[in-house]
Amino acid sequence: FVEKLQDISLASKSIDGEATFGSKPTGASFYEEITPHGPSAIIEKFDIDAVRWDKQLEKSFYDTDLKAREAVMNLHNKDVPFSAMQKAFSVGAFGLKKNRRLVPTRWSITACDSTIADSLLKEVRHYDIMDSHRVYEFSSLNNYYAIILTPTEWQYEWFEAFIKVLGGEEMMFSDYETNSDKTEYSCVGGCYYSAKMAVLDKLAKLKLQSGVIILREAYSGYVPLGVFNVRENIKYAMDGDYKEFESLKEALVYCGTKLQIPISKYVKQSNLLKELLHSKQTTLDSFFKKSPDLQQ
Repeated sequence: FVEKLQDISLASKSIDGEATFGSKPTGASFYEEITPHGPSAIIEKFDIDAVRWDKQLEKSFYDTDLKAREAVMNLHNKDVPFSAMQKAFSVGAFGLKKNRRLVPTRWSITACDSTIADSLLKEVRHYDIMDSHRVYEFSSLNNYYAIILTPTEWQYEWFEAFIKVLGGEEMMFSDYETNSDKTEYSCVGGCYYSAKMAVLDKLAKLKLQSGVIILREAYSGYVPLGVFNVRENIKYAMDGDYKEFESLKEALVYCGTKLQIPISKYVKQSNLLKELLHSKQTTLDSFFKKSPDLQQ
C-alpha cells in the first residue's frame, strides 16, 4: 500500500485508480492547517494504473544519501510545484534511507515550508535593505491580506484575525521573530511558515532584504482550505503591484482603510510595530493622537 502511495505522489500526472471500501464513506473535515477532506472509510483493496514518475522527484527518491532538506531545496530551485514535493515528502520519498518514513500531512507541509524559508532567509540576509515602505495586497475567498515591507533588517510578524466567521466573534492571533533565528514552533501554526516562505521567495527574487508585517483578516463565509491557500494568496499579492510610502505611519494609515479591525488594535498587540514606532522616537500615545485615522 505504501508503494502505491509513493507511486501516486511521484507521478508526473494524474492517474486512474480503483478502491474498494469496507463500508460506505462518511464524514468530512475542514481544518485551517490542511486541505479539506471529503467522506472517508477503510480501504479493503486499492489498484492503480501504470505510473510514470516525475523525473526530478524520481531522482530525489533514488538518492538515498541525499538529506531531505537538500532534496526539498533542489526541487524548489528547479521549480517543482510545492504540492508535488510536499506529497512526496509525506510518503517518505526523500532523505537518507534509514530515516525515511510516512509523515502526517500537516508536518510535511510545515517541514517543506520551513526548510525553503530557512534557506531563502540565509540568502536574503546578504542583500541590501529596501529603501522605502511597501504595501502589497490581495483579497480572495473572504480573506484580505496586507503585506507591509519595512526598510529594516529581516524581522517578521504574522497576524490573522477571524471576524464573524462562526457568529459574532472577533479573534486575533499573532506570532513574530526578530533577526535571530526562531527556534520554537509558531503558536499560530502552519500559516506562519507558509506566508514566511512566500514572502522570502519574492525578496530573494528581488535581491532585497526587509522587515515583514502581514495582516490577514477572514470574514463571514470563510471556509478553512489549508495553509496552501495562505501560501498562494501571499504569492499572488507579492507578484502584484504595490503601494509605496515614505513612513510606516503612512503605510499603517492606508492599511487601516482596508481592514475591518481598527489598525490601532494591531499596533497594540504587535511586538515589532511597537519597536519600529518607538525607534522613530514616537510613543504610541503621540502616534494615535497625531493620527486620527488610527483612533478607531
